[in-house]
Amino acid sequence: MPKASVKRLIDNKKDKLIDFVLDIEKYPEFVPFCQDSKVYEKKQEGDLTLIVADLTIGKGPFVDTYKSDVKFNKKDDSIYVTNIDGPLNYLENIWKFKEQGNLTEVTFDVDFEIKNKFLNILMTKSFQFGLEKIADAFQTRAESL
Repeated sequence: MPKASVKRLIDNKKDKLIDFVLDIEKYPEFVPFCQDSKVYEKKQEGDLTLIVADLTIGKGPFVDTYKSDVKFNKKDDSIYVTNIDGPLNYLENIWKFKEQGNLTEVTFDVDFEIKNKFLNILMTKSFQFGLEKIADAFQTRAESL
């Protein structure tokens, strides 16, 4: 399974960055290879924000949509994402946010497995590079807010 981790120090406040990451419907505007997004459900349960959303990711003939379960935990400033449906056997993303003065340290860990074995092998070889491009896009957009 492709696994990767990225850590960035971003020039923005923690709360603004969390809101930014949870604004899933804007991802197609700036996330590489994200062609569409749709939020089906968003609700509050105590310290948790619960979201069910689709992302359509890909390029050329390799385009697919997967449904995610997104949980923001206000107590520990983390966002936990798992797959519900789509081309993935498994998905686990964890975002963590730590404010340091006017900057925020953002850690993004991802672990997933694509159902298509051939695509899974291709992704394993290029995934860290792709994740860095996505992290660059998030950082550039976040610092322009």
